[in-house]
Amino acid sequence: MFKKSLTTLALSLVLSVYAQSSMAEPVKNIVLVHGAFVDGSGWNPVARILDKAGYKVSIVQEPQTSLADDAAATRRILALQKGKSLLVGHSYGGMIISDAGNDPSVAGLVYIAAFQPEQGESLLSLAKKYPPAATSITQTADHFLYIKPENFHADFAADLPVKETNLLARSQVMPAEAAFTAPAGVPAWKTKPSWAVVATQDRAINPELERFMAKRAHSTVTELKGNHAIYASQPEKIAALIEKAAQSLSQ
Repeated sequence: MFKKSLTTLALSLVLSVYAQSSMAEPVKNIVLVHGAFVDGSGWNPVARILDKAGYKVSIVQEPQTSLADDAAATRRILALQKGKSLLVGHSYGGMIISDAGNDPSVAGLVYIAAFQPEQGESLLSLAKKYPPAATSITQTADHFLYIKPENFHADFAADLPVKETNLLARSQVMPAEAAFTAPAGVPAWKTKPSWAVVATQDRAINPELERFMAKRAHSTVTELKGNHAIYASQPEKIAALIEKAAQSLSQ
């Protein structure tokens, strides 16, 4: 009887240890990836909110010289994290996280008014499926792209103050045209959970394209009334969605 009790106790301890080890590791690392034409500073309001909530937030400053370079820059930041990460991308950043998200350290992906490519698709080929309202992107003689400054406010960030968007228009980070035409590899959303925000007043990416891509990827979708730079104009809502995704992955 005593031996049986010891055996039962030992089995209970083993099962308890197994149950604890099989629980999902809490996701406390958030890696934010910006889109084309801007740098990572636009994520600052979201980052501050997530910082206060106890997350370790990192912001990628990708060079926008090629899709491969930008994915490599993102993996470089992922390699600095301890434990699992939630990878978040805005706009062109969605192309980047779909590639870099295949890293084993990535638990899930969040697309904020972003591209979610299938293998072989490029940003340009996706945009042609559902053309955006904006037609203000032009290029330099050496094949880098920019938004005409006079159209920047309306087409990229109409929800932000004009004084702020005027500064963004003057300090644009110009992506290489090659980054927009590069075909995507096997996307991480095929094997990892994903969330997507559709900005219903987006002029830079057609909201119908955002819906199409999110549905195809089986992403958990949230629609928000706002323009393309919704991560900057509605940081509280975006941060709340990111935190909800992280909590879901930690269950």
